[in-house]
Amino acid sequence: MKGILFAIIAGFCITLQGIFNSSMNQVLSGWHTTVIVHLLGFTIALVIYLITRDGDMRQITSIRPLYLTGGTFGVIVIFSELVAFNELGPASAIAILLTAQLLGAFIVEIKGWFEEKKRPIKGYQLVGVTLMIAGVVLFKM
Repeated sequence: MKGILFAIIAGFCITLQGIFNSSMNQVLSGWHTTVIVHLLGFTIALVIYLITRDGDMRQITSIRPLYLTGGTFGVIVIFSELVAFNELGPASAIAILLTAQLLGAFIVEIKGWFEEKKRPIKGYQLVGVTLMIAGVVLFKM
């Protein structure tokens, strides 16, 4: 239940983030907006970390270097989201974004990439992904 709640919160936050960032992008450039968004996000995350002190920073050396690059995807996400929101509008951009995200996660799971547990493809999953893609196509018509 906790996972579902946090997924719903993340979904709403992704939408609000895109709308707010797109509004900021109307005044600033895309890269300027991306820098400000990440600086503010870093500051908030740092304050929360300093208050909670959860985790042991010494364990960072046990992380595969590839996984330390995860934040770079955030830069790509923010900038791409800005362009998509401005070009397509929030609803269409989010529909395509979520479909691409689901498709990406599905491929990672069935291939077992990045140390994820490999899971077999089930027929109903293929139907679900196909329906989602069809839904985006219909939504865009």
